Amino acid sequence: MEVINKIGRRKTSVARLYLSSGEGKISINGRTLEDYFPSEVHKIIIKQPLTLIEAVEKFDINVNVSGGGFTGQAEAIRLAISRALCEIDAENRPSLKKEGFLTRDPRMVERKKYGRRKARRKFQFSKR
Repeated sequence: MEVINKIGRRKTSVARLYLSSGEGKISINGRTLEDYFPSEVHKIIIKQPLTLIEAVEKFDINVNVSGGGFTGQAEAIRLAISRALCEIDAENRPSLKKEGFLTRDPRMVERKKYGRRKARRKFQFSKR
Protein backbone atom coordinates (compact mmCIF):
# COMPACT_ATOMS: atom_id res chain seq x y z
CA MET A 1 0.00 0.00 0.00
CA GLU A 2 1.33 3.44 -0.92
CA VAL A 3 1.19 6.46 1.35
CA ILE A 4 -2.17 8.27 1.39
CA ASN A 5 -2.06 12.05 1.83
CA LYS A 6 -5.15 13.88 3.18
CA ILE A 7 -5.92 17.23 4.79
CA GLY A 8 -8.29 18.11 7.63
CA ARG A 9 -9.31 21.51 8.95
CA ARG A 10 -11.12 22.84 12.03
CA LYS A 11 -11.33 26.49 13.11
CA THR A 12 -7.84 27.78 12.23
CA SER A 13 -6.09 24.39 12.53
CA VAL A 14 -4.80 22.59 9.44
CA ALA A 15 -3.68 18.94 9.64
CA ARG A 16 -1.73 17.32 6.79
CA LEU A 17 -1.85 13.54 7.21
CA TYR A 18 0.26 10.75 5.70
CA LEU A 19 -1.24 7.29 6.30
CA SER A 20 0.58 4.05 5.48
CA SER A 21 0.20 0.42 6.50
CA GLY A 22 2.04 -0.43 9.70
CA GLU A 23 1.56 -1.34 13.34
CA GLY A 24 -0.36 1.63 14.74
CA LYS A 25 2.24 4.34 15.38
CA ILE A 26 0.86 7.89 15.42
CA SER A 27 3.38 10.74 15.18
CA ILE A 28 2.34 14.41 15.29
CA ASN A 29 4.88 17.10 14.31
CA GLY A 30 7.70 14.60 14.93
CA ARG A 31 6.45 13.68 18.42
CA THR A 32 4.39 10.75 19.69
CA LEU A 33 0.64 11.06 20.28
CA GLU A 34 1.10 10.76 24.08
CA ASP A 35 3.83 13.42 24.04
CA TYR A 36 1.95 15.94 21.86
CA PHE A 37 -1.52 15.59 23.43
CA PRO A 38 -1.23 15.04 27.21
CA SER A 39 -5.03 15.18 27.60
CA GLU A 40 -6.83 11.84 27.36
CA VAL A 41 -9.87 13.47 25.68
CA HIS A 42 -7.80 14.63 22.70
CA LYS A 43 -6.26 11.15 22.27
CA ILE A 44 -9.76 9.63 22.22
CA ILE A 45 -10.96 12.20 19.63
CA ILE A 46 -8.05 11.32 17.32
CA LYS A 47 -8.54 7.55 17.63
CA GLN A 48 -12.37 7.61 17.19
CA PRO A 49 -12.43 6.80 13.41
CA LEU A 50 -9.82 4.03 13.85
CA THR A 51 -11.71 2.37 16.72
CA LEU A 52 -14.99 2.64 14.80
CA ILE A 53 -13.71 0.55 11.88
CA GLU A 54 -11.43 -1.56 14.14
CA ALA A 55 -8.17 -0.52 12.46
CA VAL A 56 -6.16 0.88 15.41
CA GLU A 57 -3.17 -1.46 14.88
CA LYS A 58 -3.24 -1.54 11.05
CA PHE A 59 -1.90 1.88 10.01
CA ASP A 60 1.03 4.18 10.76
CA ILE A 61 0.01 7.84 10.81
CA ASN A 62 2.30 10.82 10.41
CA VAL A 63 0.69 14.26 10.85
CA ASN A 64 1.89 17.84 10.42
CA VAL A 65 -0.54 20.14 12.21
CA SER A 66 -0.45 23.90 12.65
CA GLY A 67 -2.64 26.72 13.91
CA GLY A 68 -5.37 26.86 16.52
CA GLY A 69 -5.47 25.18 19.90
CA PHE A 70 -5.36 21.56 21.05
CA THR A 71 -9.05 20.79 20.51
CA GLY A 72 -9.11 22.32 17.02
CA GLN A 73 -5.96 20.41 16.08
CA ALA A 74 -7.34 17.11 17.43
CA GLU A 75 -10.57 17.51 15.46
CA ALA A 76 -8.65 18.48 12.30
CA ILE A 77 -6.59 15.29 12.64
CA ARG A 78 -9.79 13.25 13.16
CA LEU A 79 -11.26 14.62 9.91
CA ALA A 80 -8.04 13.87 7.99
CA ILE A 81 -7.91 10.28 9.33
CA SER A 82 -11.59 9.74 8.40
CA ARG A 83 -10.99 11.00 4.85
CA ALA A 84 -7.95 8.72 4.46
CA LEU A 85 -9.88 5.67 5.71
CA CYS A 86 -12.60 6.38 3.12
CA GLU A 87 -10.01 6.41 0.35
CA ILE A 88 -8.58 3.07 1.50
CA ASP A 89 -11.96 1.32 1.53
CA ALA A 90 -15.27 2.79 0.37
CA GLU A 91 -17.06 0.37 2.74
CA ASN A 92 -15.92 2.56 5.68
CA ARG A 93 -17.74 5.65 4.39
CA PRO A 94 -21.33 4.96 5.63
CA SER A 95 -20.27 4.20 9.22
CA LEU A 96 -17.91 7.20 9.40
CA LYS A 97 -20.52 9.51 7.85
CA LYS A 98 -23.18 8.30 10.30
CA GLU A 99 -20.93 9.25 13.24
CA GLY A 100 -20.27 12.68 11.66
CA PHE A 101 -16.52 12.22 11.24
CA LEU A 102 -16.57 13.25 7.55
CA THR A 103 -18.33 16.57 8.15
CA ARG A 104 -16.11 19.67 8.06
CA ASP A 105 -17.23 21.80 11.02
CA PRO A 106 -17.60 25.31 9.52
CA ARG A 107 -17.77 27.24 12.80
CA MET A 108 -15.04 29.88 13.02
CA VAL A 109 -14.39 32.80 15.36
CA GLU A 110 -16.29 35.87 14.20
CA ARG A 111 -14.08 38.86 13.49
CA LYS A 112 -14.01 41.89 15.77
CA LYS A 113 -15.96 44.88 14.43
CA TYR A 114 -15.05 48.53 14.88
CA GLY A 115 -16.96 50.41 17.58
CA ARG A 116 -17.33 47.18 19.59
CA ARG A 117 -15.28 45.51 22.30
CA LYS A 118 -15.48 42.07 20.64
CA ALA A 119 -17.39 40.71 17.65
CA ARG A 120 -20.80 41.47 19.14
CA ARG A 121 -20.08 42.77 22.64
CA LYS A 122 -20.68 46.48 22.99
CA PHE A 123 -18.70 48.81 25.23
CA GLN A 124 -20.09 49.33 28.72
CA PHE A 125 -22.77 52.05 28.76
CA SER A 126 -23.68 54.35 31.60
CA LYS A 127 -26.08 57.33 31.49
CA ARG A 128 -23.99 59.37 33.92
